[in-house]
Amino acid sequence: MGLFSAPQPVEIERPVLDLSGEAIGAALKTMVAGSEDHGGVERYVDAVKLKNRMFEQALANGAGELELETFKGLCTFMATVRRRVGPFLTEDAFGPVRDGLVDLFDDSETVDARITAFCDRFPEDKQHRWVRDLAAEFLHNTSPERYPLMNRWVWDVNSNTGVLREIWHGDNVDHMTISVDDGYGTFLMLREELSQYLSDNGFFRDVLQYVDVLCAQVYAGYICEQGGSYLRVDFSAPEDPMQHTRRILGLDGVRAGSGKTRLKTVDGEAFVLAEDDVHNTTFNGAPDADS
Repeated sequence: MGLFSAPQPVEIERPVLDLSGEAIGAALKTMVAGSEDHGGVERYVDAVKLKNRMFEQALANGAGELELETFKGLCTFMATVRRRVGPFLTEDAFGPVRDGLVDLFDDSETVDARITAFCDRFPEDKQHRWVRDLAAEFLHNTSPERYPLMNRWVWDVNSNTGVLREIWHGDNVDHMTISVDDGYGTFLMLREELSQYLSDNGFFRDVLQYVDVLCAQVYAGYICEQGGSYLRVDFSAPEDPMQHTRRILGLDGVRAGSGKTRLKTVDGEAFVLAEDDVHNTTFNGAPDADS
């Protein structure tokens, strides 16, 4: 099957999501106001669109043709991946990862089955929970229309945390177990609900990318409440309201003014993008935590 071939018809279970319009509205207000000092929220949307194009171009010939150096460049823009992926950034270790990505895009299976199969290639322990995000990022960024954001920070049923909980309607959400799974249908429904909310509030273009930024803003609020403990080193005290939002989306992958990235290779050295790659595939002029 081709990378962007038509999805197989399949019955998708769509759960009912009891979301809080008030919580969504508060995050939207913060997102719009907080981005004003960086040229407006449209700048973030453009950066997300550029990230999508970068993934699409990298996989234009199929995942089987993905080279290690290109994979490294993509990892710089996946915040929850780049901290753990170092041991797989060698030619020998990357081979099985690439094989897994090939199967991930074989849509003869359901989305949930493909993600599960990809994760099953790695040890099932805390040190490898990031592989779920790796699969989710590759699917979403290569074809955002087909695949909504499905990262653990959007919703993780095992830890009962994520964007879904932060915008769930209820008086005692912090002490509530939300009985909604973290399958494809849930993420698809969440995106539809947020898209409708944005449309109802005057956002009619690039809605998919606005949903991404809004989700990141929701979870950024949670991170701030938790004192920046999520992702430890990457998430220190924010310098501005949008710092965590940028980092969640991976928009801080390349440090301003250089090709030095936040990705650490297996020897602990920072990965540096080639000059041409910095010019063509990074967010030149986009918001950065160091700017």
